[in-house]
Amino acid sequence: MLLDGIEDEEKWLAEGIASVQQNALFMHRALDANNLRDALKYSAQMLSELRTSKLSPHKYYELYMRAFDELRKLEMFFKDESRHGVSVVDLYELVHHAGNILPRLYLLCTVGSVYMKTKEAPPKDVLKDLVEMCRGVQHPVRGLFLRSYLVQVSRDKLPDIGADYERDREGSTVMDAIEFVLQNFVEMNKLWVRLHHQVGKNLHILSQLDGVDLEVYRENVLPRVLEQVVNCKDELAQYYLMDCIIQVFPDEYHLQSLETLLAACPHLQVLPEFLQVEAFAKLSSAIGKVIEAQVDMPVVGAITLYVSLLTFTLRVHPDRLDYVDQILGACVKKLAEKPRLEDKRATKQIVVLLSAPLEKYNDIVTALTLSNYPRVMDHLDNETNKVMAMVIIQTIMKNSSCISTADKVEVLFELIKGLIKDLDGTTADELDEEDFKEEQNSVARLINMLYNENPEELLQIIYTVRKHIMNGGPTRLPFTVPPLVFSALTLIRCLQAHDGDVVGEEVPATPKAIFQLLNQTIEALSVVPSPELALKLFLQCAEAANDCELEPIAYEFFTQAYVLYEEEIAVINYSLDRSLQLNSESTIHGEWFLNPLSAEDFFFLGNQDSKAQLLKKPDQCRAVFACSHLFWVDDQDGDKDGERVLLCLKRALRIANAAQQMANAARGSSGPVTLFVEILNKYLYFFEKGNPQITSNMIQDLVELITEEMQSDSVTADPASYAFFASTLRYIRFQKQKGGSIGEKFEPITV
Repeated sequence: MLLDGIEDEEKWLAEGIASVQQNALFMHRALDANNLRDALKYSAQMLSELRTSKLSPHKYYELYMRAFDELRKLEMFFKDESRHGVSVVDLYELVHHAGNILPRLYLLCTVGSVYMKTKEAPPKDVLKDLVEMCRGVQHPVRGLFLRSYLVQVSRDKLPDIGADYERDREGSTVMDAIEFVLQNFVEMNKLWVRLHHQVGKNLHILSQLDGVDLEVYRENVLPRVLEQVVNCKDELAQYYLMDCIIQVFPDEYHLQSLETLLAACPHLQVLPEFLQVEAFAKLSSAIGKVIEAQVDMPVVGAITLYVSLLTFTLRVHPDRLDYVDQILGACVKKLAEKPRLEDKRATKQIVVLLSAPLEKYNDIVTALTLSNYPRVMDHLDNETNKVMAMVIIQTIMKNSSCISTADKVEVLFELIKGLIKDLDGTTADELDEEDFKEEQNSVARLINMLYNENPEELLQIIYTVRKHIMNGGPTRLPFTVPPLVFSALTLIRCLQAHDGDVVGEEVPATPKAIFQLLNQTIEALSVVPSPELALKLFLQCAEAANDCELEPIAYEFFTQAYVLYEEEIAVINYSLDRSLQLNSESTIHGEWFLNPLSAEDFFFLGNQDSKAQLLKKPDQCRAVFACSHLFWVDDQDGDKDGERVLLCLKRALRIANAAQQMANAARGSSGPVTLFVEILNKYLYFFEKGNPQITSNMIQDLVELITEEMQSDSVTADPASYAFFASTLRYIRFQKQKGGSIGEKFEPITV
């Protein structure tokens, strides 16, 4: 089948060539007789053979060259007006009437070249007309050869410096020639499949124009050519075009436009050979020479060159971290010449430079091995330093990177020091509140990601983090201390699992010693002040100490929490926010379900809490039924006092009833029944836990009471209360349907 296809193509080519030769013979006779009509007729028939779609590009080229040779003779005939007696203007209009578009456009290009030669019309107008009309042929092969013919016949008529067409009265300039060639290049590049040798002619002609000096090449020609090279996305096309650019334009041009050229390299599908062999050494040397030669080069120009070289290096030599560090070192050397960097454009380029390794490797750990990386960051102003620090943290978050050694944590926190402490000349009070919160929350999430399964290494990480964050000041500590505390608690659990201690740099890593460290750290929060947060952290540590069976330490943390509550939080009872006091009390209650606490310690703390006086009835009610849990610790035998639980619940019920009556007296309505529903849930909890003092009759009475209250006209409608009660009733029904002992227990309750 392959042989048959080759034979068929040879046959079609032979037929096409025969037709071209036959029509060319008739055209020659017409030319000899000065018969314009027949010359146009047979030339159009000859050119119609180029409309074929049966030939490969290689075979089509043979057919095209036969027709091209004949068109040169036709062009000579068109130039001699005495032979055909028609002005070139009329001739240009006449060939518009050719039947098919492809022959018509070839004839137009031929007459157009004569038209420009006579100067009867501005060359720029004719060129623009021809390059636009050639868009009528979109077949890749036919379109490429047509545009190749157009640029070939017009090459010696282009306006250029020193050419006659540069000084025509209509004002055609070399820029018009550049625009024509580039536009034709763009259109050919769009049509290009594999016929790269045709497209390259445009670049060759561009390089021969005297008007394309260094400035024109750097500012106009190269960017537009590279844009098309990148956008074509074709491996073969990109390889060839980049090679053409290097070959046809002078080396001086490449050296002075290195930044633009290198910036395009990372976007190529494949790099040309000249960029694959000893590329870094050659380009690095070239950039160094450019910077040394131009003493007055702005800093931004030098840094931009380094950015381009780094981008190229990461694309071509991603495994050579020494190359990357070398580029950063060269940048540091250049920046050292300026005591203070004030150029915002240069600052932006430094951010791009520092971001490139992060984006390439997707791993901050790799960047931490670059010795010159922090040295470059030191040249940023305070604001940009924080921006770069945020980029680093976001990269870690995005890739879920784990920084697992104290040495790397030390380097990392040096990089982000702009976020964890006030830099020279700035204070946290000067920052935007929303931006500040976002920054500190990012630091907190970062601390949570610092981990090592080895307890010894994790201890060193904790010491390193603590050393840095404790200098953060009162506005930062509430964000950064909590994650550090929980990391330390993680270490304590790890030590429990290993059933041993670890020797650290400062103190032995025993749970007791770590708790002492935590106590000192949390105390810093209480003087910031951030008392509520400190209280919660004290209670978390109390729970952890309890899990470690360190009752004295647990009791000490509870004592610290209560002292903090009495000295800082309870004062708010008479000033700003009563809800804060209530929330703090509820937090303390929730942490009191700890097994190893002795009965003496437990009830001492309970009695201290029960003395708290709350002004609002709903607050009193919730505090009282919360205290019921103090007398029923589910996992500890001997600390289940059902009678005292019932007393708390009954007292809470009386307070709730009093609250309803007060609301009715003050506002004429009883308010929502939420308190009753909350108390019902406490009854259900202790009923299910087996408190013998709580009976099904009590629950039944409370359900009926709530139902009556909700049906009363004096009760304020509250959808949330209704939904809460409905959910509670569904739970009772669910328990009844369980069967077994639970079902029997709930069976007497009617809902």
